[in-house]
Amino acid sequence: MTLTNGHHPPASNRNRVFHTEASVNLFDFKEICSRTTDPALYPNATTIQRNIPVYDARTLNPQDTTQTPTIQDEWYSILSTGPGIFVLKGMYDPATYSTTLEATNTAFSQIIKRERESSSIRGDHFAAGGKNDRIWNSFSKHAFADAASFIDYYSNPWLPLVSEAWLGPAYRVTAQVNIVKPGGAAQESHRDYHLGFQDLESCAEFPKSIQLASQYLTLQGAVAHSDMPLESGPTRFLPFSQGYEPGYLAWRRKEFREFFQSNYVALPLELGDGLFFNPAVFHAAGANETYPAGGFQRKANLLQIGCALGKTMEAVEAGPIVERCWEGMVARYKSAGGKLDVGLAALVKAIGEGYPFPSNLDQRPPAPNGMAPGSEQELLVRGLREGWDKERVVAEVKKLVSDSRAVAPW
Repeated sequence: MTLTNGHHPPASNRNRVFHTEASVNLFDFKEICSRTTDPALYPNATTIQRNIPVYDARTLNPQDTTQTPTIQDEWYSILSTGPGIFVLKGMYDPATYSTTLEATNTAFSQIIKRERESSSIRGDHFAAGGKNDRIWNSFSKHAFADAASFIDYYSNPWLPLVSEAWLGPAYRVTAQVNIVKPGGAAQESHRDYHLGFQDLESCAEFPKSIQLASQYLTLQGAVAHSDMPLESGPTRFLPFSQGYEPGYLAWRRKEFREFFQSNYVALPLELGDGLFFNPAVFHAAGANETYPAGGFQRKANLLQIGCALGKTMEAVEAGPIVERCWEGMVARYKSAGGKLDVGLAALVKAIGEGYPFPSNLDQRPPAPNGMAPGSEQELLVRGLREGWDKERVVAEVKKLVSDSRAVAPW
């Protein structure tokens, strides 16, 4: 294996299936991130700002099939081997979408108010629940709150052009609103979904092929629902950092976060601007340093768009299988001296979902400062260790499945 910048990992790691701690090297990371964006590669961009190509949707035609293929070529190049981020100015041009944006923001405010008044626990990936305003599944909730503005909003012709350039057809749109209040702290730098939502130990269990493939299965985006001056904390990026192969093992390390903090870039955005990036780019939301408290709020609808290919061919439900097999699983557990032996561990992995997504993050929120709810496999292991009977484990599996389903927001 050769790293993206041409450097070889140590010989002991070069042909291994898995990245290890020895694979991680700050020198290689710095060299990858020292590149400069070449404007000649992106002729349809209006400008390059701080290594980030900026396109002006108001000067481009999403229905011009003589032009759009070259634009998509540029976007793919940016996301894969280029800086990893681009801005689409005027994606929701207020001159055209002012009524839609206003109605959508009103719908979001109503949803936030309704949820704040509820007794449900609010969770967030990178901040304690309640520090900012977060709407899980703003996609579905927007449709229920105001179908007219939802229709106009997601009829935007730029959305499929961007999505298909990275993911191909049959993609799935999801969205979450994030509103950061004055004084809201910056995030630590990180990578995103899929592997970015795994803890370090779980991430290290995925081979190099998946470490690379993860970034091709999701497109991260954001639509500015307010102006975002720099002091309000628009997202910080480290261009080209998606090219560092062991990055999912590296982003938590102190020296990588310190390098990010000293070298990140951020661009101000205006109402209606779109921004898209490779989920493996090291990034972090900035601090909202606008004052006084209660003043300017930074508002974004965060788009997380998934490739159609990250799905199994057949649907499998764990509950009925667990009901049929639980007594035999318990007997094996007891015969192994109350331990999860290698055979039983293999069975648990075959039966239960090991990945907790997709889920309903209102009903199964991440723990404060956590990344994900628990999985079916974790539930089955817990049931074996705690001595659950068949009725208990089946009920718990059914509840997990039920709580994970999308439901009408109200």
